[in-house]
Amino acid sequence: MAEALWRLTAVEAAARIRAGDVSPVEVVQASLDRIEAVNPTLNAFCFTFPERALEAARAAERAVAGGAELGPLHGVPIAIKDLTPTRGDRTTLGSYSHEHHVPDHDSVVVERLRAAGAIMVGKTMTPEFAYSSFTRSPLWGPTRNPWNPELNPGGSSGGSAAAVAAGCVPLAEGTDMGGSVRIPASYCGIVGHKPAFGRIPLDVVPSSWDTIHHFGPLARTIDDARLFLLATSGSDDRDALSMTERMDFSAAVPGDVAGMRLALDVDLGDYVVDPQVEREVRAAAAALADAGAIVEEVELGWTRAVADAWGEHWSVYLAAWFGDTLPEYGDRMDPTVKRLIEHGLKLDAVTFKRLELVRQDAWARLAAVHRDYDALLCPTMAQLPLPVDTDEYAQYRTAPDGRYFSLDMTSQFNFTSPCPALSVPAGWSDEGLPVGLQIVARKHRDDEALRIGRAVERVRPWADRRPPL
Repeated sequence: MAEALWRLTAVEAAARIRAGDVSPVEVVQASLDRIEAVNPTLNAFCFTFPERALEAARAAERAVAGGAELGPLHGVPIAIKDLTPTRGDRTTLGSYSHEHHVPDHDSVVVERLRAAGAIMVGKTMTPEFAYSSFTRSPLWGPTRNPWNPELNPGGSSGGSAAAVAAGCVPLAEGTDMGGSVRIPASYCGIVGHKPAFGRIPLDVVPSSWDTIHHFGPLARTIDDARLFLLATSGSDDRDALSMTERMDFSAAVPGDVAGMRLALDVDLGDYVVDPQVEREVRAAAAALADAGAIVEEVELGWTRAVADAWGEHWSVYLAAWFGDTLPEYGDRMDPTVKRLIEHGLKLDAVTFKRLELVRQDAWARLAAVHRDYDALLCPTMAQLPLPVDTDEYAQYRTAPDGRYFSLDMTSQFNFTSPCPALSVPAGWSDEGLPVGLQIVARKHRDDEALRIGRAVERVRPWADRRPPL
């Protein structure tokens, strides 16, 4: 039986290509074959580029044979989200308003991934304007969860997450402005990282002066996520707020957490958390304690006001960048997108500025925890994945006991954006659905987030567990 090269991690694929053990052509062809096999079920890709990808793979093969200097992702197939500009390729943002939009440039993150030797095989689904934790759009329809195609894979980088979980690519790019990398990583049983703000320059929106957006990796393993950061991090003046300080991602991530102090807050003070989610998150925390970490429960003390303030911020963001599309395309928009844009257009500047007061209080409370602990542990998602046709926004409500019933527990950490937030699989529900653990490290300490995630990977391994496709 031929080796299933689509099962290789990015680290494995890059090492074997470098050693001449496998050809980039073989690896890319295996990726394309896997996409052809599972995409009719999952709808993870809106575009694929087989001829171009194979041409790039043949060039990568010649570079290996010729002894050329190879980048860290040389010959590795990757996917790019259909929000992120790729020169000469349709980039639709999941919207009829951009159905035929063709950028004339690569985003910084794409430029750097290509320079590292990665080969883009396709672009992945996003909800319209990347607004939702469900990946479905008027233009392309719903993306489905590899663990159960009747369920949603999370969003907004759900196409990228489903592609990685299903083995179409070992590594994919996503954007995270309210959990859009971490949410689908949790629901698809993979790694999703929101780096510290500015770690990877972001030029996917017209202005770089907002402070909630991040590029980040969707990966099967912690070391694959580390390889993405190695290839893409570092300052660039196209993002005025990109981080000048560099972090060394060249070595494999250690997994020793002995003596590290970790805070655990299962409900962040206000959330209704599914009992199975709580069970698996607590089990992961206990496993970290068994590995030598000091794990203590804390009360962060946040309220629903933090999530609500982020929601107001998000409405203004959508209104600012996409409000001009309403007159021509409003009748073909996702109704919730249209409603959010209309709401954002009505908010006055003083009300918007005062959201910073809620944000400042949230920061102060998290900073107080980080003074005593290396990281905060909590669920990534409060609830398990729901059917693809669920009314997402009907799920956000006040429970009978006054607590907040919500899906994600991620958007607040975009308000505390200097702190990296990593989602890793914590365990599995009774029905075999993945449950994510969120690791929120101190300001700018991506290395510590990855280290703790690597420890979870060692004590509660997930990478060899595959969806039943």
